[in-house]
Parts: sequence; structure tokens; C-alpha cells
Amino acid sequence: MISIRTALVATSLSAAAIAVPTMAQTVASGHRDILLQTDHSWNGVPYTHYPTTQPELTMIRLTIPAHSALPWHKHPFPNAVYVLEGALTITDRESGKSHVYHAGEAFGESVDDVHHGQAGDTQTVLLITYAGTPGVPTSVPVKGQLPEY
Repeated sequence: MISIRTALVATSLSAAAIAVPTMAQTVASGHRDILLQTDHSWNGVPYTHYPTTQPELTMIRLTIPAHSALPWHKHPFPNAVYVLEGALTITDRESGKSHVYHAGEAFGESVDDVHHGQAGDTQTVLLITYAGTPGVPTSVPVKGQLPEY
């Protein structure tokens, strides 16, 4: 036989469960800000194709110390860069063309064009997404140069 105390506890818990309203989940679309959508690199060269092998996306966070320049290098496939902190001056070796990107700006890097980036008075932090393929390095140093990372 159920004791009065057990019955009272069971009744109280049942009533509490019924009395608690359930939280309805709101369904809403997110807000997007397009940071970069381009068909050409920062130096104006159009992207002509993606690798024809299996795709591989790679995302890195690259920190460049203040007053430092990366070695000369090139990329075998397209990538997108977002400047998280500081500023980056990117320079094309062949043309000498350069451009400065600041925190909050994004750009498409060049494919197979030798270039390098240089930080300003503070460290520069970049978020880089590569649209590559397995087994192919994301950055290729120029002969005699150190790797970019």
C-alpha cells in the first residue's frame, strides 16, 4: 500500500511538471555579412580554375610579428584572407604592386604569383582559407627562401 507521504510527493511532482511552461524554440534566419566574394586576386589577376582533383579546404591562423616580412612565396590555388588584427602590406615581386589591408578587411590572394606580406607597427593576425587538394602544400617558398610558415 502506498503511504500518504509517497502519494503526496508524487502528486506534488506531477503538478510541478504540469505547471512549468515549456520553452518554445525560436526559428530565425541568421544575419550574414559577406566578407569576400571575388573572381580575381588582390592584384587584379582573374581566378581561372580550381584544382581538378579531390578538394581539400584548409583554414589557418597566421601571426606575423610586428616589423616582420614573410619570405617570398606563392600559392598553387586560390585562398581568401581575413585580417583579424593589425595591418598587412602585400607586395607582388614581379610588378612591385602593393596594397595595405587593415583589421576587418578581406582579400583574395594571387595564384602562382610570387609575393610576400609585411606587418606594420603591431603584430598582424590573419585567418586564411585555402581551396586546395590533398598532398599539395598551401604555400610554396621561392628557391632560397624560408617557408612562409
